[in-house]
Amino acid sequence: MKLLLIAATVLEMSQNGIDLKIEADRTQIDPGRSVFLTVTMRAPKDVRATLPDFRERARGFSLAEDGARKSARNADGSSVETVDWRLVPEPCADVYKIAPFAVSASPQLLSSAADEGSLSFVAGPVYFENPPPRETVTGGMESDPQKDLPPLSWRLVGWCAAALAAAAALLASAVALVRYVARRVKEHRMSPIERAWAELERLLRKGLPGRGRYKDFYVELTMVVRRYVQRKYGIKAPHLTTEEFFGEIGARGMESEELRRFLESADLVKFAGVQATPEMADGATDSARRYLEDDNVVR
Repeated sequence: MKLLLIAATVLEMSQNGIDLKIEADRTQIDPGRSVFLTVTMRAPKDVRATLPDFRERARGFSLAEDGARKSARNADGSSVETVDWRLVPEPCADVYKIAPFAVSASPQLLSSAADEGSLSFVAGPVYFENPPPRETVTGGMESDPQKDLPPLSWRLVGWCAAALAAAAALLASAVALVRYVARRVKEHRMSPIERAWAELERLLRKGLPGRGRYKDFYVELTMVVRRYVQRKYGIKAPHLTTEEFFGEIGARGMESEELRRFLESADLVKFAGVQATPEMADGATDSARRYLEDDNVVR
């Protein structure tokens, strides 16, 4: 570890011929940056001195580690020792400092045991400035934070378009269902003849003969008449064959030549394979109308 930039001298002193100097790259603490120190000590040639250890003396720092440089000797015989230190600040510490520390020194040639450590002395403390106070936060809590919108892309546009199309289809289906239910409820409240006229009008709007679907047209046309008979007279006409149907209405004295001709001619197209024409379809429609009108003549 080598200090690249020294900003200031934080301690410099001389005692007993020993010069001690501590330099730091900063004097004010930044919790996000380590503090780098360079400790230099020059001792006379006849003195043995030991550099101080800051590991137990650092206050407000979570780590203190050193890296010694190679010793040097001057022309006058004095020795120079240099150590680089790195101190890691603790966030929100009350104080940042290096507590007073001992510099151990003694003569090279000891005349007695009392001379050992006779040149030692205490140095420090070294203080660092606390971090500057943070700016005061003003204003209330943001109650409606704005969310970051995803970047616009063709894929996002495609997803949005698909979602809109699905929503539109769902809405159209819901509207159609509501209309269908409303129509069925309205028809359910109609009288049998009113309902028969409504079903006949709806069938004619389909235009089945114009599209060549004569068999489908005759099937639905006869069902309009059969459902009318069932609703008005309680005969399950839609479930009976033509012969069974006539036997049922004959037993009740409700025979109608108009109805017989209509159903028998319709059976020729539905079951006998007779090829219908537009004129035949119009005639069958007129026959069904006449039966419905005649059956509702007030007698």
